[in-house]
Amino acid sequence: MSAILETLPELNSDYTVTPQQTAAYNRDGHILLRGLANHSEVDAYLPLIAESLEKHRKERRALAERGTYHKAFIQVGNLWELDENVKRFVMARRFAKAAADLMGVDGVRIYHDQALFKEPGGGHTPWHQDQFYWPIDSDKTITMWMALDDTPVERGPMVFASGVHGKGPLANIGIGDVSADVYTKLAKDNNWSLATYELNAGDATFHNGWTPHKAPGNSSSKVRPAMTVIYMADGVRVSEPMNDAQPIDMARWFPSRKPGDLADTELNPLVYKK
Repeated sequence: MSAILETLPELNSDYTVTPQQTAAYNRDGHILLRGLANHSEVDAYLPLIAESLEKHRKERRALAERGTYHKAFIQVGNLWELDENVKRFVMARRFAKAAADLMGVDGVRIYHDQALFKEPGGGHTPWHQDQFYWPIDSDKTITMWMALDDTPVERGPMVFASGVHGKGPLANIGIGDVSADVYTKLAKDNNWSLATYELNAGDATFHNGWTPHKAPGNSSSKVRPAMTVIYMADGVRVSEPMNDAQPIDMARWFPSRKPGDLADTELNPLVYKK
């Protein structure tokens, strides 16, 4: 399958984020924006993202042969570097402006993207906090998770812990079986309020980098396709690594930068500025 880049939707028009939505995001650490992309836009990009994921994926084992993390989804990061068609989606001004409006900042840069396709029968995504992995000196980080097809509960939409993001890092642990146990206990002991959303194609959730979240498995007979883009406020700086995972991210996403430097390499393009 191929596509002529110039014929793809540009995704540059504004999406109105209301003050009420911004307040809800700041309170809860997550929000759902309905119809961030329309059906014709999703229909244009889904096959291209799926094709690029299949081309670049490294995980080729059968589900039964994988561990918990790799059963959760097929994942490829920074497709924008690998595919000009997907790059137009990732760099979309509409999505970036919505992220900036929710965070209340004047501009945002890309941290990276991830295609996350949960296969039929795919396992649960364990509890975790994304920013555990990110050597960034600010809480002005946000992940857009866009459903590329209708995503009812049986297909594995995300579950968020509301209002917990302000506490910052809760456990010095990455995603996996142990994080599932640790955060499940935290949720029970602290009576976390949990929220999930059933999404239509083109709907997107946004969540703060410190918002704990998980997802159930995909019990349906169809792949759950999703595309994520992680944004950070323009002007944030690289932080001193706080765990063994962050130096790996620093080397990958902030090449040539050291703690204290601006997080503005060629891998972190400015995608929206007022």
